[in-house]
Amino acid sequence: MCGICGIIGGDRRQVEPATRAMMRAMIHRGPDDEGYEELPLGSDDAGTVAAFGFRRLAILDLSPAGHQPMFNERTGDCIVFNGEIYNFRQLRAELQADGARFHSSSDTEVLLQALSVWGEQAIGKLQGMYAFAFYQAATRRILFARDPLGIKPLYVARLADRLVFASEVRAVLASGLVSRDLDLGGISEMLAYGAVQDPHTVYRHIRSFPAGHIQWVDETTMADGDVYPLGRVWNFPERPIHDKQPRVVQNVRHLLRDAVLRHLVSDVPVGVFLSAGIDSTVIASFAREYTPRVTAFTVGFGSVHGEDEVALAAETAKALGVKHVALELDASNMPEKWHDWLEGMDSPSVDGFNTYVVSGQLAGEGVIVGLSGLGADELFGGYATFTRAPRWSRLLNALKFVPPGIRRAAVAACGAVAAPPVLVEKLADLVAGDTSVAGVARALRRSLSDSRIGAMGLTPARLGLAPDYLEHEDSRIVPALDGDAFNTVARIEASHYMRDTLLRDTDAVSMRHSLEVRVPFLDLPLVEYVSALPGLLKRGPVSKALLRQAGDSVLSTRITSRPKTGFTLPIGDWMRGPMREPSEAAIATLADQPFIDAAEVRRTWNAFLADKRSMHWSRPLSLVVLGSYLR
Repeated sequence: MCGICGIIGGDRRQVEPATRAMMRAMIHRGPDDEGYEELPLGSDDAGTVAAFGFRRLAILDLSPAGHQPMFNERTGDCIVFNGEIYNFRQLRAELQADGARFHSSSDTEVLLQALSVWGEQAIGKLQGMYAFAFYQAATRRILFARDPLGIKPLYVARLADRLVFASEVRAVLASGLVSRDLDLGGISEMLAYGAVQDPHTVYRHIRSFPAGHIQWVDETTMADGDVYPLGRVWNFPERPIHDKQPRVVQNVRHLLRDAVLRHLVSDVPVGVFLSAGIDSTVIASFAREYTPRVTAFTVGFGSVHGEDEVALAAETAKALGVKHVALELDASNMPEKWHDWLEGMDSPSVDGFNTYVVSGQLAGEGVIVGLSGLGADELFGGYATFTRAPRWSRLLNALKFVPPGIRRAAVAACGAVAAPPVLVEKLADLVAGDTSVAGVARALRRSLSDSRIGAMGLTPARLGLAPDYLEHEDSRIVPALDGDAFNTVARIEASHYMRDTLLRDTDAVSMRHSLEVRVPFLDLPLVEYVSALPGLLKRGPVSKALLRQAGDSVLSTRITSRPKTGFTLPIGDWMRGPMREPSEAAIATLADQPFIDAAEVRRTWNAFLADKRSMHWSRPLSLVVLGSYLR
């Protein structure tokens, strides 16, 4: 995993210094090596130029043969690539059978050769996480692509005479070529959902390249001020797979084994993040089958939380027969880590602090690659939204015959009987919003309510957003698989919370520590199979029933029957205590912004300070994070 960046067009005198500035801004993503190349885009070598920059974190083929930007010596094609192609050995064998010759053992060279031979059709063969820019020398044009689920980031700024791209928002800004004009739509989404939603960022000219899409750019499109349309190359399955339960369990078990095996491919040691939960335990179990010397790492929060999962994880590791390393957090340096997390944030989010401190602990132990259980909850149904969204949707649709005024009056009555204000706001949004299962699932992920954000002066109509503070376009809608409620929730969770919060945060904060996090549950064959199964085959008396059944051959009954665990750090207490001063400084910064109502910002913060039961800590944290980010 690495950091890529580049510039297409613009003043040639600016291109190299601006690209190298972006490279310097991403040293943490690739401390092992760097590379820079300029490539001609037009028929005239003195015309439009494309500059590719790269920072390398060496994981596959640690030799100089893995250097990027990488050229195909036969065609002159060039690539900068961030990610891992887990089936690269199979693709390599297929290419060699057609006469291709290789000079390294890296997946980058396989990807480069595949694109040179098969063109954009190569993308349909890839299994992995990736974002890349590929220069096709014969046509002097560039192909951008991002993996189906958005595991790897790619940000693009399209300006009048140039295109700037990078793996991080802050790297794009470091070029000095893109203005810091704010995007109030992205800011409103951050307040609504706790993280900016694709394709927005908080900056007007910077957009997140959409997951599962490709796009070609050449000299003509740059000169015309336009680009080729985005092409979708992947979406969730549209047709269900019907099979008997025993066969389904067997298939999932087989796909899980293959996924973990592929994700273990590395020329550096690979560790497994082990908690007390079923997700990481399944990964550790299959990893042990292939790598007897696998090490499981657990971070203990006892000193800062009062309880943690170390004892249960140690018990699991002993049962599996794997080496276990427990790392305890130091309560005394939490304020320093809090400051570092906020200062280094690439995109504002309320969800990344836990991952930031865990990544720091693992990197401190020399871990470079770690396997995470991220994605299991979305795929197999580990969230409360899987039961709550269909239930609320049925209830709200049954009440549709009740006049809107009466519904609003009923919600107001909740407030009159001393119901928590946050609950009243949530009910008001549900009653007035989209009552489909998808709409309710999105609403249940909300941070600040419509009324709270509106009171700050950020209304969706003013910002050109849909009423739920998302884009109007259908690009955010995924096939519902015949209206199956379970799969509808699964796809909404994967396309919003997982992609725009969990994956984005995990990439950004782990790479701050030069740590690559891999997610075997998002292995494409596994995702495509499980996503096509009817919800009836995945539901059960406990959460993630199908995953538990698939893992029962390698896990003890005690582990598979363990309920979903997990906790969060006492962030609310910290914001009222040791982190109050920097938090209030961030609140002051946000209140000073001309686009927001200062009185409402302070009212929300003061209500949080006055009564810890008034709202979940994530709501004031969204204000603190945004204020800190805009400093």
